[in-house]
Amino acid sequence: MKLVTYEVEKKSRTGVMSTDEEWVFPLEAFGVEYKGMLEVVKNISTSELQLLEHASGKEPYAIRGAVRIEEVRLLAPIEQPEQDIICLGVNYMDHAEESSRFRGREFSGERPDAIYFSKRVDKAVGDKAVIPAHGDIVDSLDYEAELAVIIGKDASHVAPEQVKDYIFGYTILNDVSARNIQTRHKQWYFGKSLDGFAPMGPCILTADSVAYPPHLKIQSYVNGELRQNSNTELLIFGIDHVVSELSQGMTLKAGTIISTGTPAGVGLGFDPPKYLKSGDVVACTVEGVGTITNTVE
Repeated sequence: MKLVTYEVEKKSRTGVMSTDEEWVFPLEAFGVEYKGMLEVVKNISTSELQLLEHASGKEPYAIRGAVRIEEVRLLAPIEQPEQDIICLGVNYMDHAEESSRFRGREFSGERPDAIYFSKRVDKAVGDKAVIPAHGDIVDSLDYEAELAVIIGKDASHVAPEQVKDYIFGYTILNDVSARNIQTRHKQWYFGKSLDGFAPMGPCILTADSVAYPPHLKIQSYVNGELRQNSNTELLIFGIDHVVSELSQGMTLKAGTIISTGTPAGVGLGFDPPKYLKSGDVVACTVEGVGTITNTVE
């Protein structure tokens, strides 16, 4: 099942996509009334989720407020996360190799511990929205297609085998990055947190919609050219490890977003690098979740 945040008639709503993905049904049409997706993630009951799953297969003409997908603007599912997004660095082996080449270092082939960093988000942007180039301070704008995990209930001291029960769903994050800022400051926070650097969406795919752990094809395209082409089964540190490890020392609140890292094929990995420029169209795809497309301006 796919849940969305969308705008219609200049009003933001939370909805469920029809099973054929041609319609959006507002949750309120089924008596499921929450103020935004964060409230849905935190409070929705199993019975309400089952109700929405059933409702998504109904005929649209019987649903009050049903609207065709092409008539809405899909916003980021969680536009304003309550906390920074937790990100995984170099969590695919092939990306670890290209990152080492970029820095002029020899890659040992070992990754004994996960690399975590955070990404501040003023407001996540949705499908068809603009990625600002920030040309006054950025000269090496890059893309990173990633599978993001959304925590469904507070997680503290969770064993790896229990992590599955804490996952609400999945979305796509384009971890847009300013490489020159990263290099200058010798850390990733500033260069990944500029306004507009968190395209997210187009939906939340609920956890029960795919087998666990999710082994999903992940790709990115720039102006139609395939750049990244991998599968989430190649994560060095999988979801069980990441959530369990983090939860040993900090509580992961419901609504927490964890972005699991990007595979090889980002702009810095090419010789010469293929950074983004104004007018470029970036599409990030994860099997089962969908595609989020954004234009650089």
